[in-house]
Formats: sequence, structure tokens, C-alpha cells
Amino acid sequence: MTVVMYGIPNCDTIKKAKTWLTQHDISFTFHDYRKQGVPQDVLTSAVSELGWENVINKRGTTYRQLSDEQKEQLSADTAVTLITEHPAMIKRPLLVTDNGMHLGFKPAQYEEIFC
Repeated sequence: MTVVMYGIPNCDTIKKAKTWLTQHDISFTFHDYRKQGVPQDVLTSAVSELGWENVINKRGTTYRQLSDEQKEQLSADTAVTLITEHPAMIKRPLLVTDNGMHLGFKPAQYEEIFC
């Protein structure tokens, strides 16, 4: 199975997800979207498959720093553009597997995906 984890290396949730995958002998590729950006097709697929409301981390600093106007204008159409400009707004981790896309990390969620 191909597994790509998109995120930021110093994020605690990313660290937990990486540890879980490593402990369960699941190989994965880590994509640091602060350094490498996020491919447009991955963002478009994530917004389409998971919903833009779920992809955006509204509790994060980056989202809170948006202007009220930017927040009010958020929609499926504007979300991809805004996330491309501010990839730290993506809920972490974004995991892409052969079985689809998954957001966040919970051990039970990963058990379901991989076991």
C-alpha cells in the first residue's frame, strides 16, 4: 500500500501518527508542505472527497489570523486557493492511501485504515 503523509514535522499530531505507523511497520512517505507545498491535485481531491470544512483547521493560528472577510468568503471554490497560499491551515495529518484520504490521527482510526 502506498501511504503519503502531508504535514509539518514539528506538529505533535504528526509525530504521534508517524510513531504509530513506524510501530506497526507501515512504510510511508512524509511530505512537508511548508517546504514542498501541497500539490494542487491533492488539495482539490481532499476538498472534494473530505469537504473543505473538514480540511481547514479552524482552531489553528493561521486560520485565526485570516481577516473576517476571508473567513466569510470561504467556500469550496475559495478554499483551495486559500489553502494553497496558507498550507498550515490544513488539518493534520492529511494521509493519502490507496484506499482514499484521511484527516487527523487517532489510533482507532489508523487501526481501521491499516489493520
